[in-house]
Amino acid sequence: MKITFLGHACLLVEGAGKRLIIDPFLRDNPTAPLQPEQVNVDAVVLTHGHHDHSADAASIALANDCPIYAVVELANLISPTGASTLGMNTGGKFQLDEQVSIKFVQAFHSSSYEVDGVTHYAGQAQGVIVTMGDKVLYHMGDTALFSDIKLIGDLHDIDIAAVPIGDHFTMGPEEALLAAKWTGAKHILPIHFNTFPPIQQSGETFVAKLEQQSQQGHALTPGQSITI
Repeated sequence: MKITFLGHACLLVEGAGKRLIIDPFLRDNPTAPLQPEQVNVDAVVLTHGHHDHSADAASIALANDCPIYAVVELANLISPTGASTLGMNTGGKFQLDEQVSIKFVQAFHSSSYEVDGVTHYAGQAQGVIVTMGDKVLYHMGDTALFSDIKLIGDLHDIDIAAVPIGDHFTMGPEEALLAAKWTGAKHILPIHFNTFPPIQQSGETFVAKLEQQSQQGHALTPGQSITI
């Protein structure tokens, strides 16, 4: 599994012959290394509807003739764009093929989506478990710390977890350390920080503290990749 950090909470995930993009926020993100038209994927996956996670979902899906996987309320809001959507819900899994699956798990966060200037409720925010062959990614999405992160870790053999550390809108670094520990993941990727002034944090400091709990952290800059 190869994971490329595209800034904020956006990841390009490649493995087992598939390419997925999670939470595409590229055109309006000055730190993003790519524009939406440069993305070549088999599926788009959304944790929730906020602009900084879903802004480029429809355009990428339409350009690649691929589906968007999202919680059902959000999928219904996006579908009038003409993009193919597949509505799911918390705890549900979709098998793309024999080796690749997407599963939604709980997250604690709000979710809305704007259509023609009107803001709509977009269902419950999600975390995502992506399995590609024998590798497992847990993208927490935007979330507060909650104790069932440990249950999610117990139920899945997680190789790498993408953990929000920005504070203000999600958990901050100290709670993120505990969340990372609970996942049991071998590798930790801090996300959702330094994009906007309220979420300024040090990825390097967070990674250094992960070493104290025997986890390997990777403070990637936008455009950098890790292969596990």
